[in-house]
Amino acid sequence: MRNALTNGSRPEVLIGNKLVGDGHPCYIVAEIGINHNGDIDLARRLISVAVAAGCDAVKFQKRTVEVVYTPEELAKPRENPFGPTNGDLKHGLEFGHDEYRLIDRYCREVKMPWFASAWDEKAVDFIDQFDTPCYKIASASLTDDNLLRHTRSKGRPVILSTGMSTIEEIDRAVDVLGTKNLVLLHACSVYPAHYPELNLKAITTMRERYHVPVGYSGHETGLPSTVAAVALGACCVERHITLDRAMWGSDQAASLEPNGISKIVSYVRIVEQSLGDGVKGVAEREQPIIKKLRRVGAAA
Repeated sequence: MRNALTNGSRPEVLIGNKLVGDGHPCYIVAEIGINHNGDIDLARRLISVAVAAGCDAVKFQKRTVEVVYTPEELAKPRENPFGPTNGDLKHGLEFGHDEYRLIDRYCREVKMPWFASAWDEKAVDFIDQFDTPCYKIASASLTDDNLLRHTRSKGRPVILSTGMSTIEEIDRAVDVLGTKNLVLLHACSVYPAHYPELNLKAITTMRERYHVPVGYSGHETGLPSTVAAVALGACCVERHITLDRAMWGSDQAASLEPNGISKIVSYVRIVEQSLGDGVKGVAEREQPIIKKLRRVGAAA
């Protein structure tokens, strides 16, 4: 199997000014995606939620609607706040240059890095003008070799989600992208996902198979499984955020409210402190307990 590193070194990727990989703090991404509902003020509020929670970055999505969707799909009836068709919805949720310029400015003001999942080559070129620290490739795009190559051509680190993908499809995507500056995210692309669908042990499988940093993109409603992913070695965690899970929008129910994302950050940092180095020994604060409770000392 392909190896990113063969000399025993730990694989790591520099995203902005933070290293992602074993031995480094988990890189926590607040996925805003389309939960802004086409409202730039709501997008700012969600960025502020991520800042308050202590996240490392926020992520959006960018599509060229006419490229990603067929005319037939866009013409389908679909009642939504923007009009009667699916095309009205897709266009209504898509931020353009003016909105992303404001997002970029606000993120710089609050010192919150941002990047986006670009779903087509034109969207990659669009995001490229903002000099984001990395690119995200969504699970749905994992088998799009041309998009993978075009994204890689920008010379930035790539985070690739692997939901709805077989191991053979992931092998192919890794071959196309190469392992340099690559982070893989295990995911289950159901919104929201049920706990038996998560298969968190795949994180270990992917770490051993690809020898690149592996993280977790969670679409479940709760917190424990995401924290468990970090205990299993996930070096990057991505969760959708919302102001209210009952808000209108297809991704809201699979998202975390402000209290939830704050707890995720807090719990992940606690887990990181708790993991230790794996060397079994006696903690310094155990020494007086030994004197107090152990009746028989160690054999000579």
